[in-house]
Amino acid sequence: MQASLRSLGPVAGGPATVVGALLDALGGPPDGTLVAYTATPENSDTSRLAARLTEGLSPAEAAEHRARMPAFDPGRTPSSPTMGALSEEIRTTSGARRSNHPQTSFAAVGPLAREVTRTHDLDCHLGQASPLGRLHELGAKVLLLGVPLARFTAFHLADLRMPDLRRRRYGCVVQDGSGGGRWVHFEAPELDDLHFPELGEALLREGTGLRRGPVGDTDALLVPMAEAVAVAIRSLLRDRSPQPV
Repeated sequence: MQASLRSLGPVAGGPATVVGALLDALGGPPDGTLVAYTATPENSDTSRLAARLTEGLSPAEAAEHRARMPAFDPGRTPSSPTMGALSEEIRTTSGARRSNHPQTSFAAVGPLAREVTRTHDLDCHLGQASPLGRLHELGAKVLLLGVPLARFTAFHLADLRMPDLRRRRYGCVVQDGSGGGRWVHFEAPELDDLHFPELGEALLREGTGLRRGPVGDTDALLVPMAEAVAVAIRSLLRDRSPQPV
């Protein structure tokens, strides 16, 4: 699920009501598994958010900001406010499991929660060795509630299958086991979503399994992940094909 609680309009009971309704629609936790992205870019010195938060700071101020960054603990660290209230509600739902990636974690509730979240390689933010990749393998569907296809996270799976991947260095602070934090740095493919609007348009043109309907004050779009990734791969490969002169 990728959702904007604000877009739904007033909801009695707030995020808990929405998450409960989604679990009911899946048949309840014994039958259906609900997953949300619970990323934490605030604990990084290489994320886009980190760059915005330190823009204009002096070297001393930037160093102080870095020293205050929260160390990631999968069991305790809240998801970023940029992820929205519904992602945090899923993370804190009884029985939820969370992947251990310090930047791009996912939380899940339901019978497949452990299977979805157990593997999340450090150098695989949003690829096949992440919960996103496992969801793709399992034939998951993505529910967009008030969120445009321009923010469809699973498009990264298509990007990461391209032959011309660029890599970069990432850094983030994690719990060191004694209540403190330690910095980890690693190389991984560079992630970018600036082209996602074009991929979304391609999916609307070529996709056949999408379902749309109203929910509260917004539109809901249910997207088969495998189809969306396949359409995105075709679109990306077309863009890379030599054009006739």
